[in-house]
Amino acid sequence: MTEVDVAIIGAGAAGLAAASVLATAPLDVVVLEAQGRIGGRARTVALAGLPLDLGCEWLHSADRNPLVAAIAARGLTIDKTPPPWANPEATSNFSDAERQAYGEAFAAFDERVAAAADDPTDRPASELLEAGGRWNPLLNAFSAYYNGAEFDQVSVKDYAAYDDSEVNWRVAEGYGAAITGLAPKGLRIVGDCPVSLLRHDGPRLALETPRGVIQARAAIVCVPTAVLAAGGLRILPELPAKLAAAQGLPLGLADKVFLKLDEPEAFAVETMVYGDSDRTATGAYHLRPLGRPIIEAFFGGAHARALEAEGPGASAAFAIDELVGIYGSGLRSRVSVLVQTGWASDPWARGSYSHALPGRAGERAVLAAPVNGRLFFAGEACSPHAFSTAHGAWETGERAAREVLAALGT
Repeated sequence: MTEVDVAIIGAGAAGLAAASVLATAPLDVVVLEAQGRIGGRARTVALAGLPLDLGCEWLHSADRNPLVAAIAARGLTIDKTPPPWANPEATSNFSDAERQAYGEAFAAFDERVAAAADDPTDRPASELLEAGGRWNPLLNAFSAYYNGAEFDQVSVKDYAAYDDSEVNWRVAEGYGAAITGLAPKGLRIVGDCPVSLLRHDGPRLALETPRGVIQARAAIVCVPTAVLAAGGLRILPELPAKLAAAQGLPLGLADKVFLKLDEPEAFAVETMVYGDSDRTATGAYHLRPLGRPIIEAFFGGAHARALEAEGPGASAAFAIDELVGIYGSGLRSRVSVLVQTGWASDPWARGSYSHALPGRAGERAVLAAPVNGRLFFAGEACSPHAFSTAHGAWETGERAAREVLAALGT
């Protein structure tokens, strides 16, 4: 393994997509994965007989998502039940008047964003919230779930650039399981093999790993921006534009808690509640997803980071406390914690998905650009219109692989 044609750094959706394209060419390819598993931020675990997606879960823009057909072709179940956030009636702790008022506030905010996106200068999306608006705390909470950060950290131009058909489906067996199942057969993946240093000043690239130095004609870098920005993978000679791009596209944070219900029939299937619509530091709770006996809690942005910082169990305790505030103290004895995530604490992720800081929307193109026909970059942060999604990552991996084939004359 000391010399290969192409080294792919990272076995998440982008890395696996790149490997799928390169598998059709007469090239010696290796995938170097820092962890002992593949999938990256797409991860399904089986607990209490249920497949739970700890990372990405929804096939966004499913009516045109390139992964849908590939996943279905492998015999997995595509569930087309709409998400509860797309159905105002599904927010069970809102009155009809509250549902209408929140919907109108959201629509008005989106209209202001669309208009501001055409302005020559960028700005924080928070500037477009209605001054003193009743629903501003919940709109900011939405941003925390959706972007992984509150609107003051989100570029208007980048937010508006996301292209969403608003059709969202799920994989019953788990999206993470589906992504890992798309890895081509015979693919050489070396786990527990982080690349600490990538040198590109010699006749061949040199990748330093715990298993020795690997030389390659080309490399595809598929690691999260937060890892690049923190020096988890150093590139020498340095590429200041790439580092600046990674810093301008930080990973927001979205964490989950899965709670098992002892009496699931007491809760309506595919409904949701918000913990407290008067504050941003609140959870969104998906009740009985896919009819299962669970509640899936979501926390995002600064609130999710604060809960992670409190230590193990903090997010689960917060979720149960908020739900008790809605359903009464009897709920406490009827739920048990299955699992909670901590993506910011994962050294190989350091967050959930990227958002552009105000004024930095153009960094996605900078990050994605090849370097000297030997270094190529992929991952959801490199996607111009499908960032923060698994299919966006997949598409950039395929694009980077095609760039490699062209550069190597294959």
